[in-house]
Amino acid sequence: MPYKSDGYRKLIRVLPLLWLLLAAGPATALAGVKVTTSLSLYDSPRYQPGFTHFDFVNPDAPKGGKIRLPGLGTFDTLNPYVLKGIPASESIGVFGITEMNEPLMVGTGWYLESGDEPQSAYCLICAHLEYPDDFSWVIFQINPKARFHNGDPITAADVANSFHLLIGEDANPLYRNVYGNVKSAEVLSPQRVKFSFREPGGRSMILRLGELPVMSKKHWDTHPFAASPGVPPPLSGPYRVKDFKLGNYLVLERVKDFWAKDHPAYRGMFNFDEVHFEFYRDRTVAFEALKSGRLDFWIEYVAKNWATGYDFPALQSGEVIRQALPHGIPSGTQAFFINTRREKFRDVRTRKALALLFDFAWTNQNIFADAYKRSETHYPNSVMGASGLPDAAELRLLEPFRKQLPTELFTSEFHFPVYDGSGNVRQGLRQSLQLLQQAGWEFRDKKLVNSRTGEPFVLEIMTETPSFQRVLLPFVKNLQKVGITVYVRIVDPAQLKVRQDGFDFDMTVSVLPQSATPGQEQRLYFHSSQARVKGSRNLSGIEDPVVDAMLDQLVAARSMPELVAAARALDRVLLWNYYTIPQWYLDYHRIAYRSRLERPAHPAALSLAFQTWWIKAKK
Repeated sequence: MPYKSDGYRKLIRVLPLLWLLLAAGPATALAGVKVTTSLSLYDSPRYQPGFTHFDFVNPDAPKGGKIRLPGLGTFDTLNPYVLKGIPASESIGVFGITEMNEPLMVGTGWYLESGDEPQSAYCLICAHLEYPDDFSWVIFQINPKARFHNGDPITAADVANSFHLLIGEDANPLYRNVYGNVKSAEVLSPQRVKFSFREPGGRSMILRLGELPVMSKKHWDTHPFAASPGVPPPLSGPYRVKDFKLGNYLVLERVKDFWAKDHPAYRGMFNFDEVHFEFYRDRTVAFEALKSGRLDFWIEYVAKNWATGYDFPALQSGEVIRQALPHGIPSGTQAFFINTRREKFRDVRTRKALALLFDFAWTNQNIFADAYKRSETHYPNSVMGASGLPDAAELRLLEPFRKQLPTELFTSEFHFPVYDGSGNVRQGLRQSLQLLQQAGWEFRDKKLVNSRTGEPFVLEIMTETPSFQRVLLPFVKNLQKVGITVYVRIVDPAQLKVRQDGFDFDMTVSVLPQSATPGQEQRLYFHSSQARVKGSRNLSGIEDPVVDAMLDQLVAARSMPELVAAARALDRVLLWNYYTIPQWYLDYHRIAYRSRLERPAHPAALSLAFQTWWIKAKK
């Protein structure tokens, strides 16, 4: 009989050993292969096997109630993974509550930190993962509890098919870049899927795969992936779509029998029974909804409104609470992005001339009530931002490219000019004109024209926010003083996306999300390979071999000191080439919310973590 064979007896003897190896710790070596249930980019994850919940949650938070939240903008698809359309998650992701599918691991990602540690991930759809010392492949063992909302088990085939959908032609091209180093996805069994890499990508590549959202193969085998679904596909997260009207509202309901409700990474989270998102195209109208009681929570992005707009009855009575919550979250790269694909912006002297004419001091004093800090880095509120002169570690990376870099990068600390706030930028105007003349422009009949062709310098600044015009006005006036013809183009969110995806702009305003540990996503933002890819986040069209080399160093970093050096070196190269004009940032949340809401006593340092809030029990 087979069950009496020597092979069977040997298997029985070794199974307890395998179990001990899996339970022994976060990563255990077996014949050169590590088996683990969690992973950190460099060090050990903060939470070890057996943890019951994250420190920044209330594990006993009560469940129940309904909450009404704003979606600013619009949406025309429930599929957040395709290039076509505007997904709802683009507006509501800030709340940590979306309609997307669950990933293989939670807590990972440059867009989803675990809350109190950077770049660590814990198995969710995977039960554990295995990888060799050379990081040439990774195997994910699927959690047998994992289910879609319709009851279908999540399998290795779903994982592999999700990968192929995301690198396909219909998906947003950013996924092809993120997973470009993956050579193959192989289903080994119904519960095991193996990803092999073209080149070892280290822990960073495994963490990127940990972010992979797992979709139903059965559903997408019979539905076109690129089409905007009229019916939500089978999902697997803590919420399901209860009701929606494209562009107007989206209602999510908590899944009472959610398969991962007792997972330690989810304990104390997703406490509302129903989440109702109302979408507003106008921020002023949305704020009035908060004041009148139609919204329960508000994140304030307008400094003037924060300073002067909160004198209303609900706040005075205590029904609405207004708070500034300090945080340690790295700020995004908020900037004017200059489109270097256009000939007139190819010369760095032209780009620098434009940067000199942005008077942050006047804007901050007169419009923002001195609320903001000036960004002089692409990584504000983070140790990754460059400051002072390059240190020894940075110089080792930069020295081979000294001849291709501005001399000032090695000899001077980078700063934008600091004006006195009076609006007088005479020195900046003088220096800007000199740079423009050196770049081939001349001042003729009160207009700046190309000295060779006589073509006038015309600049269109594109934004989707009507209220942003007041911020642009002093910048526009300074540009006009040197003879530039300036147009401010206000477009709706759909048109903004189409034009940014097609790089149809001179200058646009946008934000690139950043994390405490910049990684593969930086290639999407700044690498030459993305400059001509439709839908790319390389908005400035950067095609710079030195930037590419610094990105290679950043992705290859094997320790936090190496990562910091590479990020700062990259930051210096970007700054001294003036591909963007960084704007401003905050190091605290400005929020207002109904007094019936409550949050944990020890909030997350690296996330707003709104998914940890709850509604107070009625007395």
